[in-house]
Amino acid sequence: MRISVVDVGSNAVRLVVADAEGGVPLPVHTAKWRLRLSEHVKPGCSIPEEDIDRLALAVAEASRTATRWGAAGPLAFATAVVRAAPNRREVLRAVRTRTGVGLCTLPGEVEAELTFLGARRWMGWRSGPLALLDIGGGSLEVAFGRGRLPDFVASLPLGAGRLTHEFLQGQDPPLPEQMRALRRKVRHQLRDAAARIRWEGPRTAVVTSRTFQQLGRLCGASPGRHGPFMERQLYRQDLRTAIDRLAALPAAERARLPGISAPRAEQSLAGAVVAHTAMKLTGLKAVTICPWAIREGILLRHIEDGASWWAEINRLNEAPPLPDPVPLLIATATR
Repeated sequence: MRISVVDVGSNAVRLVVADAEGGVPLPVHTAKWRLRLSEHVKPGCSIPEEDIDRLALAVAEASRTATRWGAAGPLAFATAVVRAAPNRREVLRAVRTRTGVGLCTLPGEVEAELTFLGARRWMGWRSGPLALLDIGGGSLEVAFGRGRLPDFVASLPLGAGRLTHEFLQGQDPPLPEQMRALRRKVRHQLRDAAARIRWEGPRTAVVTSRTFQQLGRLCGASPGRHGPFMERQLYRQDLRTAIDRLAALPAAERARLPGISAPRAEQSLAGAVVAHTAMKLTGLKAVTICPWAIREGILLRHIEDGASWWAEINRLNEAPPLPDPVPLLIATATR
């Protein structure tokens, strides 16, 4: 069985096509279309029509690519940048009408659950009680569990893009008072979730997302070209040094640092503050950078539980109805 997933994030639309033989999603093709929605859409604001057009074009191309690689209609979801938009329903309706792809948004808690599943399957049962942190553009997901799915999840408005818009605009590099305000916000929002993780006392802590991967590289972890099986650790003391390094530079110069890409250079500082604060409040001195995250979690859930769970996600999502007739392209994703 060959399946595909499309992830509409704050910076790009990503496609993964995978074979599901033996219950493991083995990627056969990946692709990315840069949108940088976070640069055009402020938190809580509607997505402009021109960005909806670009989004629909990218999703349509992702769907065609999946078809060329022999996969059925993709499991397509959008993260916080669309979920939080006041015109979310209009965006979903436009994408479905123009592309035939059943795009939906996932509640933040469901994102945390699916990301945890991906991390659990990658790390294995030997990792024991597992804590997870995932920094996106619009939100931070936190999870803890002893089994296949988490016992506790939280989704907090602490995405790197969101906080950059809220606290780090107007001065480049930022002023000390901007940094203090940012740290206060992150500490306040994280207090309760961090206390739960401390109380649970996880045996293993993992982090996912491009933000953590780039911070890990900045702090000395092996580059991605060494492959996914290279163990990568991120240490809290190194992250604290990295914050000072990032805060002293304008965004354009951050992009010259190891691991920091130009599209994410502006929000890398806010991401580092969230990462360090989360590790400090949860009492984690080191975390493992996990290559599997939400896309793999969706593929695994589809393999292990069948297609009915995705239909339930769409119902919970209260997505607008599909146009009539239903395009054949999305039959697998919505059945």
